[in-house]
Amino acid sequence: MSDLVTVSDEGPVRTIRMNRPDKKNALTMAMYDAMATGIETASENQRCLLIGGAPTAFCAGNDIGDFLKTAMGGGLGEPILRFLHALAHCAKPVVAAVQGNAVGVGTTMLMHCDHIIASTEARFSTPFVSLGLVPEAASSLIAPRLMGQARAFSLLVMGKPLNAAEAKEAGLVNIIAPPEQVEAEAMKAAMAIAALPPQAVLASRRLMRGAPDEIDARIDAEAEEFKARLKSPEAQAAFMAFMSRKR
Repeated sequence: MSDLVTVSDEGPVRTIRMNRPDKKNALTMAMYDAMATGIETASENQRCLLIGGAPTAFCAGNDIGDFLKTAMGGGLGEPILRFLHALAHCAKPVVAAVQGNAVGVGTTMLMHCDHIIASTEARFSTPFVSLGLVPEAASSLIAPRLMGQARAFSLLVMGKPLNAAEAKEAGLVNIIAPPEQVEAEAMKAAMAIAALPPQAVLASRRLMRGAPDEIDARIDAEAEEFKARLKSPEAQAAFMAFMSRKR
């Protein structure tokens, strides 16, 4: 398990925490693999999962250098797809504790969660199209269902960010809390879920979500489109401009 992702069990709750605060939890391929492992290896004793980040940043999206290295091979990256499919197939309820910025996959992964606690200072953005790319994590399917076509287009295509209040109004966030209370509120919610009759929880969640086949298919379709877009002049120009700014 990568030390950039920590996995800990507290009674019936497993916490999977992105632990790269110096890089605002920008995800590397190794981190994706570690998070997928954390989901896939949860035992029957873990009745709820909690995904967390750092006090100042939930997740800044992909580590651009690591991502571009993988993209040169012509794809989205097997660790990314493994993580996304692990989320889609996770039978256990998932709670998220969001502080600071949730960028790109930092926002789209939340669409697979069941209960989200966000800091008053949280901000959600998906700058895929501005980079010449397309949304991922089946967000092109889930977001319109979750928040409606107009809001989804504004977020995913126009790249307009949501603050915590807007995310709650859109149905992405359940509860807004002061920054210092987010972690405690998330654990409280996870423990409350874990205390419910477990088989009834699993059956209810399964009925609400349905079979993951449609989500799987959209994740793969987005990945194919993503792969094609990476080779486009638009994406290449956008990434060159981005890397120039970083220097």
